[in-house]
Amino acid sequence: MAEYPSNDILTQYRSISNKLKKRFLRKPNVQEASEQYGSLAMQCEAQQLLPYAGLCWQAVARCENELGHTNAEISALVRGGKLFLQAECKGASIGCHSAGGENVQAALCCYTRAGQRSQFLGPLGTPPAAGMALQLAEVLRRELDRPEAARLHCSRAADLLRSSPTAYMHCLESIASGRVSEGDYDGALAVLEEVVSIAQGAPRPTVGSYRDLLHKCEVSQVLLLLLLQPTPSRLPPRLAQLLERYTWGEHVDGADELVSEELFLLLQSLVMAIQSQDMPALRILEADLWRHLSPEQRTLLRSLARSVSRTAYRLTNNY
Repeated sequence: MAEYPSNDILTQYRSISNKLKKRFLRKPNVQEASEQYGSLAMQCEAQQLLPYAGLCWQAVARCENELGHTNAEISALVRGGKLFLQAECKGASIGCHSAGGENVQAALCCYTRAGQRSQFLGPLGTPPAAGMALQLAEVLRRELDRPEAARLHCSRAADLLRSSPTAYMHCLESIASGRVSEGDYDGALAVLEEVVSIAQGAPRPTVGSYRDLLHKCEVSQVLLLLLLQPTPSRLPPRLAQLLERYTWGEHVDGADELVSEELFLLLQSLVMAIQSQDMPALRILEADLWRHLSPEQRTLLRSLARSVSRTAYRLTNNY
């Protein structure tokens, strides 16, 4: 696997750059330079010279900006950003990060610039800009273990999408997922509560995507409440009622019911098992609940099982 560019590639890059220098009575052919940078970028990609391919796509973006081709500029920036991130992820997988995080910084520059240029396109550019911010946040959190940077870009995406309730709620859901992966359960619960508040304020909150979001939020919030074990006085009224319902309530068939009767009874049994610290019952419920839960909710359930196991161990050793 190649790691460094050959002299031929460096020579080609310099040759293209020299053609762009302004000379007396001669206007540079920017379109030709853009095409040549793009060709060199693909050559670098084929040789797995990912950071150098990213640099070439940045050069393409500069050329397209000069030509006034905004969409082509954005496309080149996104492609370059992806290559820088791929290079960093590849290095991180073998414990070899770029010096000073250069690849990550280059990727951030590409995505930030692409987002800015997307917003330049007006309302139609807002979703792509937000999508890029979310994509970058996902890689920073899951691949590069940089939760603070990921949180920043998730927040930026949310700000861009505030005028679009459905997209904004999905963005908040992504932020909540990040909080869960970081172990910030209080933060995740607060973000999900904001999602519920927006969804319930919709004209038909129990229809379509709103219903799906409310269902997911309800299950996640029950699991988070069991993990946090807050006192009733600390809970907002809606969350206190939610926990009470899964402790003493009954499933009521109807359009407003978000979870099936089977899932309701399983969650209610889970609440009872947690309250009684019944580890054998919890193991059975964990297996039964598994197919009903999202990956994030499964993570919460595993955390619950570990918490109960630790408590049971301490109680056993104290006697």
